[in-house]
Amino acid sequence: MKTDIYYINSKFPSIPDLRDKAKTKIPRFAFEYLDGGCNDDVSLKRNTRRIREIELKPKYLVPYKSPDLNVNLFGEVYDSPFGIAPIGLQGLMWPKAPEILAKAAFNHNIPFILSTVSTSSIETISEITNGKFWFQLYHPAKESVTKDLLKRAEFSGCKVLIILADVPSFGYRPRDIRNGLAMPPKLTLKNIIQVLKKPEWALKTLINGQPSFEVLKPYMPKSLNLKQLAKFMDSTFSGRLNEEKIKKLRDSWKGKLVIKGTESVDDIEKAYKLGVDGIIISNHGGRQVDVGQATVDSLKTIAPIYKDKLKIMMDSGIRGGADIARVLGVGADFTFLGRSFMYGVSALGSKGGNHTISIIKKELNQIMEQLGCNKIKDFVDTRIS
Repeated sequence: MKTDIYYINSKFPSIPDLRDKAKTKIPRFAFEYLDGGCNDDVSLKRNTRRIREIELKPKYLVPYKSPDLNVNLFGEVYDSPFGIAPIGLQGLMWPKAPEILAKAAFNHNIPFILSTVSTSSIETISEITNGKFWFQLYHPAKESVTKDLLKRAEFSGCKVLIILADVPSFGYRPRDIRNGLAMPPKLTLKNIIQVLKKPEWALKTLINGQPSFEVLKPYMPKSLNLKQLAKFMDSTFSGRLNEEKIKKLRDSWKGKLVIKGTESVDDIEKAYKLGVDGIIISNHGGRQVDVGQATVDSLKTIAPIYKDKLKIMMDSGIRGGADIARVLGVGADFTFLGRSFMYGVSALGSKGGNHTISIIKKELNQIMEQLGCNKIKDFVDTRIS
């Protein structure tokens, strides 16, 4: 039924409620992979704290109609100013998570971004979304792999390619190391006990199979053991982005090209001159570097300079509708959320995607009415300097 897409479980009306429930549903190693940042979580916490220091001013005595959440982005009209950010190893948190979220995004007409290291293939997500998805490219060391990934994405209908700037190295994540989620992963007695304590997660994982890197399967030798998998991953990716790589991708990709993870004006100026169409200001959700500034502070510097040159988007630290409103008030054209959606799916399974989108929409709709914003662009007029 169409009404199912607006499903909201009244027991979990907020993102913190979903996070608390998710923590009870999935093994500790999976929850900590999802929930944690890098090093001491300084960047992770700073992102959200700085967003929530932003104040917006309500305007009540103004002409007002009903709020319009629609956004025109790269020639596509989306129903809301937020999308689902790319997340690696989604199936580790909840079986079939990328498929659940892609379907919910399609139902609600918002963007879904598939990561190169997610647990569903390009072709599967294309089928679920009728080709209305974005693809985030990690940087293969072999040019032949890059070309084939781009070919698959284009053939599958993808119109927007995201290239990562913030993965010259993988973040130092103490929780994942303790839990054996560093490469190669370890199946420890502690992890086995955690699985046995979460029977629903264990049963669904058993039915659906262990999560794997479905996007990369065509390039992986068969029957890899864990050590061989680690070597494969190390040899497959060359993480540092540079101007030469951007130029090659710009020349070969026919659709829109977006660079994600940029926070400095110098980097963005170089990318702009090379022909990118948009940026996602991001620090990988606080998972890569613990000494940088909050993403919203980067947005405050970047938006005034590039507002009319590039589509300016942001992720990292955004948890719900109020955070989206604040970020739009600072000058972003669009936003993405990652953890919030994974909390929803981990808490409520197949209904989690629709539930999370619906509550964020309701939150944002209510805030627009309070502030007197008819359209998304009106948020910038409510920001208190």
